[in-house]
Amino acid sequence: QVQLVESGGGLVQAGGSLRLSCAASGRTSSNYAMGWFRQAPGKEREFVAAISRGILRTYYVDSVKGRFTISRDNAKNAVYLQMNSLNSEDTAVYYCAAGRVAGLWSPTSELDAWGQGTQVTVSS
Repeated sequence: QVQLVESGGGLVQAGGSLRLSCAASGRTSSNYAMGWFRQAPGKEREFVAAISRGILRTYYVDSVKGRFTISRDNAKNAVYLQMNSLNSEDTAVYYCAAGRVAGLWSPTSELDAWGQGTQVTVSS
């Protein structure tokens, strides 16, 4: 089993950038596809991005394409989410997740682990 811990959230002005990190422990993260979800107040959890284990294929929800970039460093057991051109719609708690196969995940996808979340707040 892998354990996930997110960091890097915070308060940023609209148009700014943040980089989220997710550190994996326990079973090595290279065994998993990794991804990010987010949940805004009063809304359902939403898939944001995922990256595969091997050939590093990436997947994004349409609303973040061209602004967010997911990457991973297997040597550091970490996955990252670089977020640029942030707007108020990006305000949410962001969760790291691990699964067997990367894709356009949904909150009901069969995933192996979740982090505890990190808050991102974008002020307008």
